[in-house]
Amino acid sequence: MLIFSITLFVLATFLGYELISKVPPLLHTPLMSGANAISGITIVGAILAAGSGESNLSAILGFLAVIFATINLVGGFMVTRRMLLMFKKQK
Repeated sequence: MLIFSITLFVLATFLGYELISKVPPLLHTPLMSGANAISGITIVGAILAAGSGESNLSAILGFLAVIFATINLVGGFMVTRRMLLMFKKQK
């Protein structure tokens, strides 16, 4: 089961990198809202994995997933806010 989980993680990492690297810069900001939603779903899944109590490894990996997904979510909101402020009219 551990080998399957590691393989799934590596494949998801490569797929995510390939998908993001192929997106043109003009589309990055509209995709941020979708990425923020996915990060929110990831946080919920990571909390479930961390609290499942199946093993210490799942708790540690779930905790790390919560941390990284939270960093990604907060960073996404910060970038989105900054981009929206660029289009706001100056007074």
